[in-house]
Amino acid sequence: MGLRGDAAVVGFAEYKHERKYSGPRKFTIEQWADLAQMALADAGLEASDINGIVCSDIRESGMFMPATIAEYLGQPVNFAERVDLGGANAVGMIWRAAAAIELGVCDVVVCALPARPIPSNPQPQPVNPMRYFGASSMNWGSPQAEFEVPYGNLAQNCGYAMIAQRYAADYGYDAAAMAKLVVDQRRSAALNPNAAFYGQPIEIEDVLGSKLIADPLRMLEIVMPVAGGGAVVVASREIAAKCSRRPVFVTGFGEHLTIKTPTYAEDACFTPVGPASQQAFEMAGVTPGNVDAAQIYDCYTITVLLTLEDAGFCDKGEGMQFITEHDLTFSGDFPMNTHGGQLGMGQAGAAGGMTQTIEAVRQIMGRAAERQLGTCDTVYISGTGGVMSEQSALLLQGG
Repeated sequence: MGLRGDAAVVGFAEYKHERKYSGPRKFTIEQWADLAQMALADAGLEASDINGIVCSDIRESGMFMPATIAEYLGQPVNFAERVDLGGANAVGMIWRAAAAIELGVCDVVVCALPARPIPSNPQPQPVNPMRYFGASSMNWGSPQAEFEVPYGNLAQNCGYAMIAQRYAADYGYDAAAMAKLVVDQRRSAALNPNAAFYGQPIEIEDVLGSKLIADPLRMLEIVMPVAGGGAVVVASREIAAKCSRRPVFVTGFGEHLTIKTPTYAEDACFTPVGPASQQAFEMAGVTPGNVDAAQIYDCYTITVLLTLEDAGFCDKGEGMQFITEHDLTFSGDFPMNTHGGQLGMGQAGAAGGMTQTIEAVRQIMGRAAERQLGTCDTVYISGTGGVMSEQSALLLQGG
């Protein structure tokens, strides 16, 4: 069961992450086309080569989103998919594209996640206050609307803080170790021109001194919203052989969903990324010890900690010791989020997870400039949607 490893990422494009975006505003669909064009050019392909697209939501359409994009591109496709996995979107997009290619449905698929501001609406509608509930839902019939939101359990900060509190009760909590994670990633971000915190390294004291947002999570342990976005092109082995870049083959994936909010988790300290990662490693025929780098979804520091443990890089309860004992920077003994992660780049909405995927591809292709690893042939990537709700894992390997 699984992939043969005959589909590869052959090109990518990424917008610079900016906290205060001041460039020209384009509709989401325009950004999608722009990113697709840049990623295709990076691969040495043309728009006419596309016969598959994978997207998430676009603001200009409430339904039929893949068809809306295909129409705008003026390019008929044989395969189209809309993925709704939040921060797990990028990983989910890529394995779906690879699977479609291996089935012979298509041979060039663009996966894009734009997240820059769009033009102002001349007839703006009132802001829906439900947007502030984050990962929770106020829709009629929603368990969150009845049993959680009325009692103050809403959005991501509360959910991830609750998970961190549970972890602390079971295994202990070392705030300095979590701060070191942020510092190591920021050191990598300081050398990444696309990062919002480019040229801005910090120290452990800065993290520990930042504002407490939801105990025990501090401001610098939580992603900062930014404008950005990215895209990748996935192609068949035959197409990849003709492209200008080193092919990065999709050799393993996993995806696991259990809950929407941690209220209903059987054990908040064991997350869906565990089964997803196990499947990905088994499919690719590698182990955690075989990877040259890990690009781990990092909306919060606790997300990284649990992923390190559940994916098998260390045992349960040993994550903080692992972080303390290893250098997680691009030049360290366990390179992790070598682009700075989202904690160092900023999170461009649901496009945030694309940064991990693009960095993995960039490293394997040997295009990471100052952050380039000496050897990089196998990279593990994770994605996380909601509050540890839907998680995915991916193994990419150089050809």
